[in-house]
Amino acid sequence: MIVYSLRCKNGHEFEGWFRDSASFDVQSGDGSLCCPSCNSRQVEKAIMAPALSRCAEAVRDERRTQRQFMTGLRKYVQDHAEYVGPKFAEEARKIHYGETFERHIYGETTPEEAQELVDEGVDVAPLPPDIDGAN
Repeated sequence: MIVYSLRCKNGHEFEGWFRDSASFDVQSGDGSLCCPSCNSRQVEKAIMAPALSRCAEAVRDERRTQRQFMTGLRKYVQDHAEYVGPKFAEEARKIHYGETFERHIYGETTPEEAQELVDEGVDVAPLPPDIDGAN
C-alpha cells in the first residue's frame, strides 16, 4: 500500500490509498480518480513531506530501548558477579586455566589485555558503559 496526498483542480487536498504507484498512474490516466469535495476528475499528486517525525520517533524509541537494555545488563552483572578491579585479566586467566575456582567476574582491563584474553580463548565481553552515572 502507498498513500499519496492528492489535490484537485479546485485546490481541495485529500489522501488516496493505492496498491502501488502504478495503480495511481492507471486510475489517474483513466479518469477514475475523483475529488471527494467537488467531484472534479482533474486530480494530481500534491507535494508530500516525508514522515521524518515518525522516523525520528522510532529512532528515539530504539535508543531508549537500547539504553534500558544496557543499564539492565550492567546492573545484572554488578549484582551477580564479583568485582576484581584492575586485576581482571589476571583473574580471568586463572579461572580459564583452572588455577582458581570458577565464578563470574568483572573489572577493568586495557584493550590490548582484552584482545590477548580473546586470543587465548578466554570468554570475555565488554560491559556496557555506565550511561546513567550510577556505579
